[in-house]
Amino acid sequence: MADRPVHDERRMSDFEAVMWNLEKDPHLSSGFANITVLDRPVDLDRLRVRMAHAATVVPRLRQRVVPALGRLALPEWRTDPDFDVCRHVRAVALPEPGTLDALCDLAVAFAHDPFDRTRPLWEFLAVEGLPDGRGALLQRFHHTLTDGIGGVRMSEQYLDLTRDAAGPPTARRGRPELVPAVERSLVTTTVDTFTHNLRRDLGIASRATMASLGMVRHPSRAARAGHDAANLTRALVREVAQTDDRRSPLWGDRTLSWSLELLEAPLDDVKRAAKNLGGTVNDLFVAAAAGGAGAYHRALGAEVDELRMAMPVSTRTDRSATGNAFGVSRSLVPVGADPVARFDAIHAKLDNVRSEPVLSVLGALSGLANVLPTSLLVRLVRAQVETVDFTTSNVRGAPFDLYIAGARFEHNYPIGPLVGTAFNLTTLSYCGSLDMGLHVNRGAIDDPGLLRDCVRESLEELLACGS
Repeated sequence: MADRPVHDERRMSDFEAVMWNLEKDPHLSSGFANITVLDRPVDLDRLRVRMAHAATVVPRLRQRVVPALGRLALPEWRTDPDFDVCRHVRAVALPEPGTLDALCDLAVAFAHDPFDRTRPLWEFLAVEGLPDGRGALLQRFHHTLTDGIGGVRMSEQYLDLTRDAAGPPTARRGRPELVPAVERSLVTTTVDTFTHNLRRDLGIASRATMASLGMVRHPSRAARAGHDAANLTRALVREVAQTDDRRSPLWGDRTLSWSLELLEAPLDDVKRAAKNLGGTVNDLFVAAAAGGAGAYHRALGAEVDELRMAMPVSTRTDRSATGNAFGVSRSLVPVGADPVARFDAIHAKLDNVRSEPVLSVLGALSGLANVLPTSLLVRLVRAQVETVDFTTSNVRGAPFDLYIAGARFEHNYPIGPLVGTAFNLTTLSYCGSLDMGLHVNRGAIDDPGLLRDCVRESLEELLACGS
């Protein structure tokens, strides 16, 4: 874990800056969270010591965002001079009888509570009061810190493989010292902003010049580049020009009211069924989500053949624990009652999505978006979001037991961002279980329990077909 690379760029990427600016509209918040159900409550003091150490290894955990002067450059990360781990790691007790439903209500309120944008953008909430002496840990991160895969890797800094594992050496010596924040004068900030843009523009020009020289020396590259550019242009046009409305006749409204449902399935059964059906775990998971969405519509007398799904696709090529490296695809997926036909169609569609060229240029698109006024950017993104019915995401977790501050993980349910869609079904594998968080916009979906049951029945049907 010690050699895991950590990105520590002083400024956000273009894509991260877009996510940061879009939060002017709370419907477009991109934060993500987790409910970790534990066999006992965590040792709060031990957890705080561990997270204080993690903040020395992963600088983002102790940094706050400082916007650039007049938005003329990307926002900057600076050490919070008042960083206090106790502000970020707190405890709460559920009222009796401490049900799982009460934990879900607490978790969804926690996930949607706006971050203090003057502090580091993460928070843990240790929960007591669950039945049988169990506990839970709620964790949330702003998406500008990292994506789902990066978040799993970052957790290596504060998770253990045994209950009584010793803390890291610096943690045992007490509270770590933090690098002091560097305060800049207005003149220094102004100069830095303009020189940042100059360096950036010169870098773009330099890369373009070198690419042109390469094509002169190797003419075959020009033909290949032209073909790639044509494919990319077509993909971009499909994405940006996609303005037809969402396909669901039921899920038109979006409000600032949410709920959370939890599901799980044996991972070995899912793997076996996916293989026998000729696809992957992700294919089966998406087919279950689509099947559940279709069954929900049929149960309410609103037959629909297909819905538009958004899905993040990782473009990460390194082993880093921070930063964001993913694109977002939008696809029309079948939601009919035949599970095998639906699985086959989704398998073929997802194969095409993974090779979609537009996924590799999200940063360039974000760079263009960042020059727009925030209000216009929000309107444009809302117009695109309104074409989407639901979101799915699949993150791979640990296949073995994990512990945190003396407590063992039992389940680890993700809470993926809605970003204006009717629901987000995200799955995170852990120790033989596929744990799923069904994050629902209550304005769109009147009966989240019915949707949960429809997804569960769809998943069970696919498992039976692939057994």
